[in-house]
Amino acid sequence: MAAPEVAREDVQEYYGKTLNCTKDLKTNVCTIAGRPKMIKSVRQALAAVHDDVKASFYGCGLTIPPHIEGCRILDLGSGSGQDCFAISKLVGANGSVVGVDMTDKQLDIAYKHEEYHRELFGYKEKNTRFVKGYIEDLKAAKLKDDEFDIVVSNCVVNLSPDKRAVLQEAYRVLKPGGELYFSDIYTENELPDAVRNDKVLWGECLAGALPWKDLISFSKQCGFTTPRLVSTAPVDISDEQAAAVLGELKFVSATYRMFKLNPSPSDGSKVTYQGTLSEYEAELPFDSELTFKAGVSVEVDADLSSILQNTRYASIFQVSPGSSDATVVKCPTDPFIGLPKQLDSAEGQKKATNGCCSQPSPACKPAAKSCCS
Repeated sequence: MAAPEVAREDVQEYYGKTLNCTKDLKTNVCTIAGRPKMIKSVRQALAAVHDDVKASFYGCGLTIPPHIEGCRILDLGSGSGQDCFAISKLVGANGSVVGVDMTDKQLDIAYKHEEYHRELFGYKEKNTRFVKGYIEDLKAAKLKDDEFDIVVSNCVVNLSPDKRAVLQEAYRVLKPGGELYFSDIYTENELPDAVRNDKVLWGECLAGALPWKDLISFSKQCGFTTPRLVSTAPVDISDEQAAAVLGELKFVSATYRMFKLNPSPSDGSKVTYQGTLSEYEAELPFDSELTFKAGVSVEVDADLSSILQNTRYASIFQVSPGSSDATVVKCPTDPFIGLPKQLDSAEGQKKATNGCCSQPSPACKPAAKSCCS
């Protein structure tokens, strides 16, 4: 495997020089399913982002949890800023978003469009900030301990040569009760050197894919709660050259969420979602196995009970003692086992296989499809 500095240089070159817009991608990793279904406000926020920003963005959709208004959010690997600008609308004037990226070309696009989005959203002051830095070393980017409510990332962690460091830094900058919510690409086992050393496959988010069991191990070492699988989908390697190198190797795109909680003893409990979140009045999807119905009590285990009582979700749930012999639904950690379970609708799945939005980006017509509404 390439040294960290070599891997970084290869990724910077790929996203700064090789790719000019989304049609230049060699595989469909950025256009597959596997993200939770978007609510109306998220689709509208993405649709509002400037076309030039969309044209140079290489993620898919927007990986963001519910209940974020007023939150301070960090986006790891923010690229041209698409997700940051959408989030800036969703958090409102009282919230903020910081984007970190290491590629000057991408950052220049984001800088250029900050004022455009501030005016569009009607804010007195901009609530976005973009900084150059490595996601493995947020301290060098001058991001402080306990600074953010939520850290998000859209298929970027795989590009890092040190995934554990990325998780540790995310944990450091999160406030107690904060959440890491991110999508990425995973494998079942370690990849061979022929794949790990392939520059194009690194840039295409495959050569750096993490074995999913390592994610579980790293998250525990860093102090996070056990990762909860939100959604997952297989990766189809349609490019012939990439397929020849990868052979029978399998990949999945998966979204996980995990939390930073102060150690506190907790038992299982009975929780009731109060239906107070806008656009989630009837039900609140939480992970691949559990959707809370408004007004319906559900038995949850000690881990989830602690999450719902010690995070921003505490204000929207009623919690009461649980039954010692109650059966609780367990969320899987293995994204390969979870493949049949999706939060996306069947229609959403169908659309996702054709790309992550219905209209091509003006800057890349006719072939490219940017990740918009």
